[in-house]
Formats: sequence, structure tokens, C-alpha cells
Amino acid sequence: MLRILIVDDHEVVRLGLRTLLSRNPEFVVVDEAGSVEEALEKTRQHRPDVVLMDIRLPGQNGVEGCRLIRSAFPNTHVIMLTVFDDQEKVFNAICAGASGYLLKTADEDAIANAVHEVLQGGSPINPRVARLVLNMFASSRATPPEHDYGLSGREREVLELMVQG
Repeated sequence: MLRILIVDDHEVVRLGLRTLLSRNPEFVVVDEAGSVEEALEKTRQHRPDVVLMDIRLPGQNGVEGCRLIRSAFPNTHVIMLTVFDDQEKVFNAICAGASGYLLKTADEDAIANAVHEVLQGGSPINPRVARLVLNMFASSRATPPEHDYGLSGREREVLELMVQG
């Protein structure tokens, strides 16, 4: 059974995700959280394989939550599941260690496939977000970057390979 923690500040979203994920016999939703602080505690308690994390949360945002979870629990994957598809949020989530980035328009199969994909070493990204990432890095090749954003050499190499397809 794949253990999943849902982090979203809207109870109805958490309930909907729990209901969808519960249909899959391979998944067990171990718990839910409405904030980063609660997510850290529940990750410590349940050690999920995957955390589905919204970006806009009360207190610390989901990007910071991703960074904290990945730092404290490196074997736990974080998939951002959000409405935001702007360049800054996507880039910050990737830099924070997100294993994937989906929009809340994703259907049940896309979410289930994303969970499986991250556990097999992949990085599921919504196609619209993937295009944004590719365009962002393609345009950064034309002009020198103003910031290195703290990326390691290997992280830059992976992003360059993504740009190349």
C-alpha cells in the first residue's frame, strides 16, 4: 500500500482527494493536514510515501512546506497540487524539492499516475506547467541568468536536459 498525506487548507478539497484516492486499492490516505505545521507533524507521525501539497496555506506556504518536508524526510516525495501555474511558484516549488507539479484540474487518473510516477523516479508535471518550465529555461539560455537560485551543478544539468527534451 502506498501511503499518502493530503495537505490543503480547504476541507472539501481534502475530502474530495481522500474519496478519489480511496478508490484505488493500492493507496491509503494516512491523514490530512490544513497547514505546513500540521503537515510536518503528520509526516513525522505517519511517514507517508507521498505528500500532495497545496501552495496557498495559512501561515507558511506549501513551497516552504515542501522544502521542510524534503529536508527532514528525504524519502518522502512531495507533489504540488495547486491552482497556480505561474512561473515564480513553479520555479520555487522545483527548487524546494517538489517531485511533481500538478494543477487541481487534474483528474483521478492523472493524480494516481503521478503518485506511481514519483515512486518510480519520475517527475510528473502538468503539460501546461511543463511548457512554462521549458519556455522559462529556454529563454534563460538567451540571456545570462540574474540569479543562480542556489541550484547545484547537477540540478542545472537536469533542467538543461529538460529544455532539450
